Amino acid sequence: MRYLHTMVRIRDIAQSLRFYCDALGLKEVRRLENDRGRFTLIFLAAPDDAERAVSAKAPMLELTYNWDVEDYGSARNFGHLAFEVDDIYAACSRLRDAGVTINRPPRDGHMAFVRSPDLVSVELLQKGAALAPQEPWASMPSTGVW
Repeated sequence: MRYLHTMVRIRDIAQSLRFYCDALGLKEVRRLENDRGRFTLIFLAAPDDAERAVSAKAPMLELTYNWDVEDYGSARNFGHLAFEVDDIYAACSRLRDAGVTINRPPRDGHMAFVRSPDLVSVELLQKGAALAPQEPWASMPSTGVW
């Protein structure tokens, strides 16, 4: 058995790609438009996995855009996606600069949470040992839910 991908439904392709690719840093590796099924599938991979993902040898995130309007609710029942990052403070700074709310700041230098435009929780974990606590993150309160 091999893990292939996680699928999340999205409401707006451009807005979702700004979050997942421009802000979070994932790379689009494949896209499928299905006129008959009235949906678009967009497969994304972490930068370190992008080359392997092209041949489906690395886990991917599948964004599913259904062309007909559907209400997906708050998406809290999904759980979360998790990504390991080289520098959690740099990753959170990049996301914040892109206009993303840091719901659970990396006060511990190890873990943070943000949410996508479709309210999917995304966990960021520091690669290796936790970084030393650093401002403004160490004293930043949590915001909303994640």
